[in-house]
Amino acid sequence: MPHQIVTFIGWHNSGKTTLATQVVKHLKADGYRVAVIKSSKETGIVFDAPGTDTDKYRQAGADGILFVAPDQMALMTQNDHLPLATLARRYFPDVDIVIGEGFKTASHVAKIEVVRDSGQFLLGKVEGIIAVATDQDIACDRIFALDESREIASFIKERFLLNTGKNTDKTVLLVNGHMIPLEEFAQEALAGTVAGFVKTLSLTEDARDIELRIKLNG
Repeated sequence: MPHQIVTFIGWHNSGKTTLATQVVKHLKADGYRVAVIKSSKETGIVFDAPGTDTDKYRQAGADGILFVAPDQMALMTQNDHLPLATLARRYFPDVDIVIGEGFKTASHVAKIEVVRDSGQFLLGKVEGIIAVATDQDIACDRIFALDESREIASFIKERFLLNTGKNTDKTVLLVNGHMIPLEEFAQEALAGTVAGFVKTLSLTEDARDIELRIKLNG
């Protein structure tokens, strides 16, 4: 399960998208599996053209729509206001790192602030900032220029991807959308119990990844 998340934050038109996109390209070129989750304050964004089949389903009131094409899949669903870490683990369980854009108030998530204009720093006001990308004069432990996407990608690799192992969590438990930390022995015990039950079902192929969702009626 992905446990590495870095999100780019900053004010509107600070250059977050441009910089984050370049960093994603560098990480992909280095062989890593990367997913992106973008946050926006804008409402009413049209994801598909009026009159298409997906638009008709949306107009009919569907709670979620998954569009599958030969080259891509697009998911539309209601916003349950889940934390960034939960979104990453729920929708991108098989990547090495999730790059976010926005989510400046996300708890326990590493953030890189992007600043273009002076006087608009979030540093010192938002928790979790590990670096700042700017051409302005500022005091910070890690500062990058706005055109140093390669250096930022290397920084992310060294801090989050090298010598940390991949997908180290064998079992991830989400309760009401929030991740519950499990010690290694608890992960092994839960995984073993579920895997043992699945084996009794006489499946035609070996089970490698098992997903289980339980809904309790209160």
